[in-house]
Amino acid sequence: MRVNRIKSALAVLVVAASAQAPAQDAAPVARILAERCVMCHQGDAAPLGLRLDSIDSLLKGGAKGSVVKPGDPAGSELMRRLRGQSLPRMPLTGPPFLSDAEIASVEQWIAASAPRTTAAAPASAPRVRAASEPVTYADVQPILGARCAKCHAAQGRMGAAPEGYLLNNYENTLAHGDRARVVPGYPAASELVRRIRGQSTPRMPFDGPPFLSQPEIALLERWIAQGARDAQGRPAPVPAGARVRLRGTLVGPAQLDDLHFLWQGRRRDRQPASGSQAELRGTVAPDGGILAERVRGR
Repeated sequence: MRVNRIKSALAVLVVAASAQAPAQDAAPVARILAERCVMCHQGDAAPLGLRLDSIDSLLKGGAKGSVVKPGDPAGSELMRRLRGQSLPRMPLTGPPFLSDAEIASVEQWIAASAPRTTAAAPASAPRVRAASEPVTYADVQPILGARCAKCHAAQGRMGAAPEGYLLNNYENTLAHGDRARVVPGYPAASELVRRIRGQSTPRMPFDGPPFLSQPEIALLERWIAQGARDAQGRPAPVPAGARVRLRGTLVGPAQLDDLHFLWQGRRRDRQPASGSQAELRGTVAPDGGILAERVRGR
């Protein structure tokens, strides 16, 4: 009888230990960092110096100190950000934010004194593709997430997204409610490209320099040139009729930098001379061309 009681007690201890196993392991937390956090919190551009490319970096904290208090989830700023108790809620690419199960994993890990029992989570980086291989949103999303979504989110570093333009997912990136920033198939007609090139001002990302590298710019250009494909490789339709506002250098009667446009109206305010800065306002034609309604000097 006594032996059976001992065996039962041992069985309870084993089950309890197994239930606590996930909380003792940092691997689930490292996976969450790699999938949802490191796209923004990496390298010298990490917001407030908080790098999340490894468990060690997370525990080190950033310019405002530690965001994790081992053994104290309620007192950890990380938990407050993940739950939305502190703003902006993280990750900035949400919604969707972390699931309840993912938040629980982080909470259990902190409650277990935040052990460092896993390898570093690798930082996200754009994959090098062959020239013949289509570029999809999955390839450019790490760039947009790391350098753009920190401001262009519902509750970003600047509060509301500048001009209401969100860059936290595919649908928002291609949205054209007030105007189109991406014209699939036409990088030169896409304000997003002109901003990261510095043709339109202010140049983006707003926290540059450093701005995007030439390989990063080239990848975004290829993505748009190939139809701004979604993560499954499906090209986006041309937003015919959408409005555009493009800035740059006028190099001819109907050419803004490398963009050739067609006149739809006759309005030319403060007629700019060739070689001067100008702003074009117009609409997207069904074939992706730009129909200019107004060109004025800047």
